Amino acid sequence: MGQGIGCPEKSRKSEPALNQSMKKAEDGEESREEAVERGDKQLRALHGVADLNNGAIGLYNMGLSCCLNSLLQVFLMNTHFTVILRRIRVPTVRIEQKKSVPYQMLLLLEQMQCSKRRAVYPQELVSCLTWHNLKLFVQYDAAQLFLSLWNLIKSQITDEQLADRLTMLYTIWVQEYLVCQKCSFETRRDSNMLSLPLPMFNSCSQRLKTLEDSLRCFFQPELLTDNNMCLCEQCERKTPCLQGMRLTCLPHTLTLHLKRFYYKKSSWTQKISYSLPFPQSLDFNQILTQEQCHPDAKEKVSWDDVKCTYGNSHTHWSETAYLLVYMRKNPQ
Repeated sequence: MGQGIGCPEKSRKSEPALNQSMKKAEDGEESREEAVERGDKQLRALHGVADLNNGAIGLYNMGLSCCLNSLLQVFLMNTHFTVILRRIRVPTVRIEQKKSVPYQMLLLLEQMQCSKRRAVYPQELVSCLTWHNLKLFVQYDAAQLFLSLWNLIKSQITDEQLADRLTMLYTIWVQEYLVCQKCSFETRRDSNMLSLPLPMFNSCSQRLKTLEDSLRCFFQPELLTDNNMCLCEQCERKTPCLQGMRLTCLPHTLTLHLKRFYYKKSSWTQKISYSLPFPQSLDFNQILTQEQCHPDAKEKVSWDDVKCTYGNSHTHWSETAYLLVYMRKNPQ
């Protein structure tokens, strides 16, 4: 079927409306209001409700699927992601369509844009995910599910250029370094990640007060001494070393993972519910030092609603933010 950019049925249905509008224009009967409405409908047909930030409908919970639903909405309301999704090669065999996560997400996007109901059931996509061992009725960690879903999408996009675009859209590039404290010899290694796992406490087990504090703590270098000393290639022996990480390139879509869980010796998982405010926008040049930040790194919702997810000891666990997604203001 080649490049799939949407459902064919949708395009065929839009033709009579467009022809009718053209006929009105020829007769000189179309008012200014009708012309504006017609143009808006054409844009909707071309780009979809989500792409215009026009309030696509929601998703019903199918049994502990609230975490999955939240992630799907984060993906599908990202216009840069949906542009990639609309250009995937649609599988020609029915069974392959059922197993294709990108294709099922595309169908779900069309449902969310076209349905007149308040919400839709992501049933076909959930069935598709079970083929890939992402089971229903399981309480997932948001960051873990994000990584699993992203990797499934990436592995099933057959167009190499589209897969590269997806990688560039989400991948954070960092440089890990190790500096010998005896001779200053430095070793470096470039690596990447899809989200930054940010701590809630510093190295002294003190609570961090803001997201900016958490970012500074994450990029704070650590001195390795005693049993943690590393082998220096130049000194040819183990020496005290400074270990750290530099931010080298931010993606267009930045995902931050707040580590709100820790494990006790009794194997119980304890949730950290206290408040950690996060800003409406991030300027990494203001947060990190020049040594920690090398890139040119730097959207609008009802911020009062968002601030309710900062968390506190009285907040229900489902109302606390775990993954924060920031979009670059200057894509260039």
